[in-house]
Amino acid sequence: MPNYILNVNGEQVRISADSDTPLLWVLRDELDLVGTKFGCGIAQCGACTVHINGVAARSCQMQVSFLEDTKIVTIEGLSVDGKHPVQEAWKEIDVPQCGYCQTGQIMTAAAFLEENKRPSEIEIRNAMQGNICRCASYNRIEKAVKVASEKIG
Repeated sequence: MPNYILNVNGEQVRISADSDTPLLWVLRDELDLVGTKFGCGIAQCGACTVHINGVAARSCQMQVSFLEDTKIVTIEGLSVDGKHPVQEAWKEIDVPQCGYCQTGQIMTAAAFLEENKRPSEIEIRNAMQGNICRCASYNRIEKAVKVASEKIG
């Protein structure tokens, strides 16, 4: 089995995995970073969203063999103390119900707000539409993204 050196949450980690192993399973099974969730396995729901070089990406479809020269950030690496503006806004608005999709939602919102610090409601809705919430907390999610943008701005 090949070895790979990955930059995960600012640390170099050596893992051994088949070249086509999805990043999601490396994070969860090899590195014990279980905040990134398995949802659908086909990159449609957003539960597995992480940042690859600052861009929101679905880890269930990212093969580990393509990630050696990238910077990977998971929900655990977004903020050491949970004080990222998006995380703070999520708490303030009390977004989660079941919470399963929330790490993917937060990671998508954080990457989006890095690119667009003052989004309109339509821009927020468009940016977040690829993340599915089975509890239908979409209104609170959109409100929290707006609150986070005000904290960042």
